[in-house]
Amino acid sequence: MIKLFKKKPGILSERVVVRPQVSWRSRLLVILVVCLLLSFLSLGMFEAGRRATGVMGASSHSALEEFYKMSTCLQKDREDLCAQLAEMTRKLQIVQTTNDDLAQQTRLLSRENHQLKEELDFFEHVMAGNTKIDSGISIHQFNLKKDANPGVYRYTVSLVQGGQRPKDFNGSLKFFVNLRQNDQRKTVLLTNKETEQNFSISFKFYHRIEESFRVSPDTIVESMKVDVFEENDTEVKLTQVVELSL
Repeated sequence: MIKLFKKKPGILSERVVVRPQVSWRSRLLVILVVCLLLSFLSLGMFEAGRRATGVMGASSHSALEEFYKMSTCLQKDREDLCAQLAEMTRKLQIVQTTNDDLAQQTRLLSRENHQLKEELDFFEHVMAGNTKIDSGISIHQFNLKKDANPGVYRYTVSLVQGGQRPKDFNGSLKFFVNLRQNDQRKTVLLTNKETEQNFSISFKFYHRIEESFRVSPDTIVESMKVDVFEENDTEVKLTQVVELSL
């Protein structure tokens, strides 16, 4: 009985898996198929990448060409505009210079016209007998006015000579300006712009002088005096003072 309940010794082993046997030819064929598939896949990816790169490269090249054309166009337009601006500036300067010259000529012509009118008026009065001219030299007109430019004053003096068959009068003029500066009164001698000496004169019947002078902004001109000297004579032959005309 006891023997019947004894276990018989058994053999213990790991689990056995039964697989079919694969030959080396089949394995080689599978490897070749896998390699071919990988090659085709790599080739397809390379071709797709090359095409994509080509499209992007062409697009970038076109964009660069377009940008270059635009930059060149803008540069050319800028040069053209600069050239047009320079030409317009040059023309404007010419027009402005011409206008300034015309304005100066107009002022000169206006003064000459005014002078001629005064002389004509004087001679008309003389011929009509309305103006009496004493024998010898005399001051017909002397005035002092303020110019439109700041600090500039203009003065005019007209000399006449009467009598039968008068000789040419040769002499000179001296002009003195009476002014006030810093609450102090002064008398300044004017000089000729060209010779820096007295104003030389030579005439027979009529002579007119119109000149201007400039003073500092803090100076107030009150009056002016003219002295007439005969040639080679130090004594004053004629003198007259005129107030500033407002």
